[in-house]
Amino acid sequence: MPDPTVLHPMSDQPRVVLLKPLVTSPLIEVGEYSYYDDPDNPTAFETRNVLYHYGPERLVIGKFCALATGVRFIMNGANHRMDGPSTFPFPTMGGLWADHFDLLTSLPNRGDTVVGNDVWLGHGATVMPGVRIGNGAIIASGSVVTRDVADYAVVGGNPARLIRSRYSEEDIARLLALAWWDWPTDHITQHLRTLMSGSVEELEHAAPARPQP
Repeated sequence: MPDPTVLHPMSDQPRVVLLKPLVTSPLIEVGEYSYYDDPDNPTAFETRNVLYHYGPERLVIGKFCALATGVRFIMNGANHRMDGPSTFPFPTMGGLWADHFDLLTSLPNRGDTVVGNDVWLGHGATVMPGVRIGNGAIIASGSVVTRDVADYAVVGGNPARLIRSRYSEEDIARLLALAWWDWPTDHITQHLRTLMSGSVEELEHAAPARPQP
């Protein structure tokens, strides 16, 4: 089975990195096997792809997520005041202007940015501050995600809007109850074909037996 602690899971493809063993910031949490693909500098993910992360909000990415080249997360530190004549962040420049830093600390904060499990974010997608993306969602290439995305939704555009749902509400509830991403890795390995090409019913039959109370 692939080792979730290895930085480059594909030895012949240095452009692909697993994010869990890569990130060092205590404000970023990533689940096992989620990866980022970039031909230029994938190991700079924390500085090139997580922008304006001055805290204290967190970026949380679940397990088994696929992040294509250029996916970016805009964090709350990017906010500017818009209630006065100028949007320029004068206090950040220092000097006497720093005496007015309270003008920036009182900016609205949308909280943590959260990406669920088994989410696919396409090339160049941008996720805005405080957005929550549900499990199994797909974000089309070039999308700008400004609002929450439901479980198993396919969204695209600028701003991103619902294109379709991957499953019916009933099947989504069944998939969320299965939470296959929490199965033991060896059990996932045994049922890869069902996970990648099977039906919801087949996945239910493949689920590990639950311990009796």
